[in-house]
Amino acid sequence: QVQLVESGGGLVQSGGSLRLSCAASGNIRRVITMGWYRQAPGKQRELVASETSGGSADYADSVKGRFTISRDNAKITVYLQMNSLEPEDTAVYYCNALIQRRDSFLPGDYWGQGTQVTVSS
Repeated sequence: QVQLVESGGGLVQSGGSLRLSCAASGNIRRVITMGWYRQAPGKQRELVASETSGGSADYADSVKGRFTISRDNAKITVYLQMNSLEPEDTAVYYCNALIQRRDSFLPGDYWGQGTQVTVSS
């Protein structure tokens, strides 16, 4: 079993900041990538940012320069620092990780339960 537990969502005014956290736990041998997706009402889930265990990061064009992803490999935790938030950033944010379990050869794709981020204008 692998669990991803998110925290840090909430309501913020336009221009404000929030920091999301996601901690992985369970029968983990190796974490390959960790990242964040979001889904706004009526829209498809989209990648926000992801980072490999080696530190290579990718960002959606819409968040470049405003959001920063970081990882604490020792704590198996990924963070998303969100600055200069805009109403268009309002969505449910999901943590995602590609993890190899100790009892499995192939890695699996795991998701958190989601945390709501609401940006008011």
